[in-house]
Amino acid sequence: MALWMTTDEDANRLLASDPFALVVGMTLDQQYPMEAAFAGPKKIADRMDGFDIRKIADADPAEFEELCATPPAIHRYGRSMARRVQALARVVIDEYDGDTAAIWTRDKPSAAEVFRRLKALPGWGDQKCKIFIALLGKQLDVQPYGWRKAAGDYGRKNSHRSIADVTSPESLQEVRAFKKAHKAAAKAAAGS
Repeated sequence: MALWMTTDEDANRLLASDPFALVVGMTLDQQYPMEAAFAGPKKIADRMDGFDIRKIADADPAEFEELCATPPAIHRYGRSMARRVQALARVVIDEYDGDTAAIWTRDKPSAAEVFRRLKALPGWGDQKCKIFIALLGKQLDVQPYGWRKAAGDYGRKNSHRSIADVTSPESLQEVRAFKKAHKAAAKAAAGS
């Protein structure tokens, strides 16, 4: 499985090989450039001698915050995101025995159930859940029943709305252009 979400090939390999890294990247994808958010797990891995969900969950919170906030930080809000990543690790360990992929595979769930499971994760709202379901369906061939409906507009074929549609530097620019136009239209509508 190949993913292209960052300009760092090692970061892309980690995202493709570790479902927890992919979920952490999605968690970091807010108020921060997409490709930088998805590079966050690799920064953690580099600083912790690997990307291990249990090591992350068990890390001293103050030390983990420092690790995540040290430049280049995992996010513009490195310390608060460090707390969220640790909380996320604990939820995945407690609810799924540390098997992140179980969120979308355990008991062959419908997309509505995957949505419910994702929504229970720390910091995950409706939009993040829809984007992640679109990412699973479009790029990872994980297509539970009703996935396009659960993903909403993010599940549309040939769209360029989110990280679910980023597969190359060119598609990253198309998504950026879509977001910029969408933001401008929303701002214009609010001003009228």
